Amino acid sequence: MDFTNLRQRRQELLDHLEREGYTPGYVRQVRHNIGWILKHEPGNRWESYLDVYRDRVRDSESESYKKNHRISLAAIRNFDLDGELPDRRINNPLFKRGAYRQLCPEFKELIDHYRADGRRRGLNESTVKGGVSNMSSFLLAMQQRGARSLARIGEEDVVSFFAGADGRDPKSHSYQKQITAVLKAGMSWKAKECEALLAILPSRGPRRKNVQFLRPEEAEAVRACLENADSGLSLRDRAIGSLLFFTGMRACDIAELRLSSVGWEADVIRLAQQKTAHPLEIPLRATVGNAIWDYLTLERPESPDDHLFLGALRPHRPFKAAAVWYHAARIYQAAGIRQRGGDRRGSHLFRHHLATSFLGGGVPWPTISQTMGHTDPKSLQPYLHADIAHLRQSGLSVEAFPVREGVFDR
Repeated sequence: MDFTNLRQRRQELLDHLEREGYTPGYVRQVRHNIGWILKHEPGNRWESYLDVYRDRVRDSESESYKKNHRISLAAIRNFDLDGELPDRRINNPLFKRGAYRQLCPEFKELIDHYRADGRRRGLNESTVKGGVSNMSSFLLAMQQRGARSLARIGEEDVVSFFAGADGRDPKSHSYQKQITAVLKAGMSWKAKECEALLAILPSRGPRRKNVQFLRPEEAEAVRACLENADSGLSLRDRAIGSLLFFTGMRACDIAELRLSSVGWEADVIRLAQQKTAHPLEIPLRATVGNAIWDYLTLERPESPDDHLFLGALRPHRPFKAAAVWYHAARIYQAAGIRQRGGDRRGSHLFRHHLATSFLGGGVPWPTISQTMGHTDPKSLQPYLHADIAHLRQSGLSVEAFPVREGVFDR
């Protein structure tokens, strides 16, 4: 490899890191790795930055050590070969990851056909992405069993994927649905092969499991925490928490909110849902509006980006939906709830709480579905198992049945 470009322009990269507020430790690591590369350049047999990385971490067993060098060498590689300056987004081309990249040509062709079909039909990007991911994993498993074409995949291969070695069924109903969707799209490409696979896919219904939900006392603790200016939460925490708690919005929709999404004069929040692409209009409660206004006027950094919520670190990019989880976790911590191991602390708990509160209060199903942005009335069914108020009304007395003494003793 030739590192002339890196040798001549390295200071440009280091100056950029310091100017953009990267930590001194990270800047120091990038500087040391550049020095190490240029020192060991003479006589090396490196053909790629992957070779550089392997030599750099050869004598270490520490995963954190390897990860740190992966990240810094990726930044150096992007700058040296592509002229890209870091922008705080992790982009690591040193390793080719993902099942799709390991598939044989025919399997990749099926995936590509599904992508094109999804675009043609106007499917939501997240829907297509989920289908691609699950189908790629399925096809890779088939490939590892020796089947390198659709025609070579047999029933035993399919069963081995959906049922574990111990007889358990680790794959969900939605997993099977996404694989089915890809094969149905493939009918216009290779009808015979896709139809044969559809015939041997296992049939399964959705499984319902008991999930944790916010108890009334926990909900009151969250509400008090959000309304208390001295709770220790940032203004962004409180604005995001208010949207989660009072509107039940999905994390992906909160992350994609724009400044124009908030209609101050009409007291509404308007958005196109990321999951369904359907428009949704939510009333803007005073509690939510005040929390958003405080964040906008007192804490939100100045930026030409029109996303409502921005990262606190420069260059203040909008964060991903996954980051909403951390805001939810901070709210639980500030409220003093859900701090035991195994306690559920995700953002979806708030959405679940809103739906069950509506159900318990006797709000009609169509009104709840409209408020939550459901396009299918069946989407409300998973919340019914937590509707304690109405479940108690449906309970049957066991007084007419003889029960042996001591059965209900603790």
